[in-house]
Amino acid sequence: MKQFKITVLPGDGIGPEVVAEALKLLDVLADCTGVGFEKTEGLIGGAAYDQTGNPLPPEVLEMAKASDAVLLGAVGGPKWEPLDYSVRPERGLLGLRSGLGLFANLRPVVVYEDLIDGSPLKPHLVRGVDLVIVRELAGDAYFGQPRGVRIEGGQRIGINTMVYTEEQIRRIAKTGFELARGRRKKLLSVDKANVLEMTELWRDVVTEVGRDYKDVALQHMYVDNCAMQLIRNPRDFDVIVTTNMFGDILSDEASMLAGSLGMLPSASQGEQTSVYEPSHGSAPDIAGKNLANPLATILSLAMMLRHSLGMAKEAKIVEEAVRLTLKAGYRTEDIRQEGAKVVGTVEMGAQVIAQVRALLA
Repeated sequence: MKQFKITVLPGDGIGPEVVAEALKLLDVLADCTGVGFEKTEGLIGGAAYDQTGNPLPPEVLEMAKASDAVLLGAVGGPKWEPLDYSVRPERGLLGLRSGLGLFANLRPVVVYEDLIDGSPLKPHLVRGVDLVIVRELAGDAYFGQPRGVRIEGGQRIGINTMVYTEEQIRRIAKTGFELARGRRKKLLSVDKANVLEMTELWRDVVTEVGRDYKDVALQHMYVDNCAMQLIRNPRDFDVIVTTNMFGDILSDEASMLAGSLGMLPSASQGEQTSVYEPSHGSAPDIAGKNLANPLATILSLAMMLRHSLGMAKEAKIVEEAVRLTLKAGYRTEDIRQEGAKVVGTVEMGAQVIAQVRALLA
């Protein structure tokens, strides 16, 4: 019998609620397939700081390193904003990415036909949208040195340094090309090479890597133009590869094509264990109220099945179960539609599980 070790990091806000629904689904898959999942829970973010004074306790990082995959909820919230920057919840997430050597964040954006009216864009613009943003995770201003706030000339100045090495660009470009090769063979590299020397290097290196992928059509685009075209012609996009900062911004913009961040999963891949998490934040204003949409976390679980556990068949079943649940008219508050059956977190999870059971029967 196959046996996998899964590290579970529920985190803060709605994280524990949405992760709980994904874990229920994982138990159903174990029952129906005979695959074993050894789940070990750990602390991260604000929850970890409250108990240990560290947003990423060393033993949690070691646990993650020893697992086959990590399922993560969300981190952060107003409660911890007054803390020193070095111990804020987000530092736990960045520490996990750094400690696991994660360098590629995959964020698929799929517009479901039954949610098409939930997008702020007109239906004819978003119908059929199916794209992936590949965001580099290990470089850029998030990690560059020097950084910080200091006093110079009697006033405070804030400093962040945008830095990429050639090797960092090369490896994320390869990730983008490989992904595009398995899809529609179109890769768009997004930069700001007209004003940022760092992304001038980015463009040069991506072009060099492209010579090894002659079957993939490579295009370059400035980030401001990309932001506009994502709204103007979203169906033109297939795979987008871009920097840490640009990817952070563009992926949130692209989420609105689908109508809600609550629908968007993500995978962070690298040298060791991969991390799977919803693209949304901790939403502390609705935490504990059974209002959160668990579908992004459930779809992240599907990505985990496909990319880390070699269970592509089961991944497709989970994705189809989500589609069928939406087709049946079930909605959480964030994707509410007139005439739909508005349900809470737990009920939405239960509906997906019922569909999975039916598909596996």
